[in-house]
Amino acid sequence: MSNSPSTLFDKVWDSHVVRKIEDGPDVFFIDRHFIHEVTSPVAFLGLETRGIGVLFPERTFATADHNTPTINQHLPVEDPLSANQLLQLEKNTSKYGISHWGLGNPKNGIVHVVGPENGITLPGMTIVCGDSHTSTHGAFGAIAFGIGTSEVEMVLSSQCIMQPKPKKMIINVNGTLGKGVTPKDVALYIISKLTTSGATGYFVEYAGDVFRNMSMEGRMTVCNLSIEMGARGGMIAPDQTTFDYIEGRELAPKGADWDKQLAYWKTLKTDEGASFDQVINFNASDIEPMITYGTNPGMGMGISKHIPKATDVEGGVATYEKSLDYMGFAEDDAMIGKKVDYVFIGSCTNGRIEDFRAFASIVKGRKKADHVTAWVVPGSHIVEKQIKDEGIFEILTEAGFELRQPGCSACLAMNDDKIPAGKYAVSTSNRNFEGRQGPGSRTLLASPLVAAAAAVTGVVTDPREFL
Repeated sequence: MSNSPSTLFDKVWDSHVVRKIEDGPDVFFIDRHFIHEVTSPVAFLGLETRGIGVLFPERTFATADHNTPTINQHLPVEDPLSANQLLQLEKNTSKYGISHWGLGNPKNGIVHVVGPENGITLPGMTIVCGDSHTSTHGAFGAIAFGIGTSEVEMVLSSQCIMQPKPKKMIINVNGTLGKGVTPKDVALYIISKLTTSGATGYFVEYAGDVFRNMSMEGRMTVCNLSIEMGARGGMIAPDQTTFDYIEGRELAPKGADWDKQLAYWKTLKTDEGASFDQVINFNASDIEPMITYGTNPGMGMGISKHIPKATDVEGGVATYEKSLDYMGFAEDDAMIGKKVDYVFIGSCTNGRIEDFRAFASIVKGRKKADHVTAWVVPGSHIVEKQIKDEGIFEILTEAGFELRQPGCSACLAMNDDKIPAGKYAVSTSNRNFEGRQGPGSRTLLASPLVAAAAAVTGVVTDPREFL
């Protein structure tokens, strides 16, 4: 082991390389593997075909989330494809002795919400899942990234994956965030500056005052969105905030094991003088509440601004115009005042308790706009219970909102919660691609505060007016 300064990323990556292949990928050991009902059935089928088993079933954790309904979860799932995927997950996990949190299980929820809250996600780990937003777990100082179905099969059978080592980028955000600026806004701001491909080929470390002062929920939101600027993943060095969050969680280390792990976790930080392939700096004071106006997460702007002109934006004019045409917007339009039909709060990006506290802080004492359909969807049953225990449920109910059951919901059009064609949705989720929330749907990505302000006014509104 060389004594030259290392980055956090190097420390975790290098300690998991089983074998280096000359001019090829590394054979890379995986500590934790999450699976859900959509990307795992074909992988299990592959195991059957080859006649091989699951090497370390105790390192894999299954939950149902993508295709699940968010109402009447006690009833049989109506959609035959979804019902079959849920059944296969149950059968496959049972056959191989893998823990399975299906519908109705008190630990069920969105995979990237339940992993951290049950203490499965820990600093210094390598974590994969057949889902691009696995980068969420990087908030704990873990290397976490999404994999494809054939790789899911590889991890089940060998607990390893073949991966070229990405390049390293550090993004520093220093200073103090202004009023109404949330972790979601920080992430959307960074993506708007880097574009959706600006971090392609890199693993990102987020550093500086803003991330040091952020809660674990906020850090998860930022790391969740790393993938939306093309990065393989994102991570934040673990600190006291991280340790306090993990301690006492059900599957977290206990006793002497805790002390030993904690001593190791405290070494997980970038050394003074370690080098990155790219260094990017931003000022916190430049960030305001954000909203997207186009059809990718990089097409975002401060909520008080006007939609940029095609000539001021990188990339082709034709694709820019096509995007605005799809959204029904024009260059130089103000976003404030635009009508909203749907509001969605939830997803692996903003489905944690802090997000619902923020949402409730604005809707409290107000009423939902009559024409707005709002889907309020906790990321897990644990979050649902917190919403009820903290009195947020009453605030929501009095304001005319209904709380749904946990699941991915309207983030992606794989379940019943779809935005109809032509309708506008202010969504706290992660992607605003054409048709992402339903064929022809139009998505404006935003923070829980911006979503709440839209829900009570019925139009895009600057949440700072309410704070």
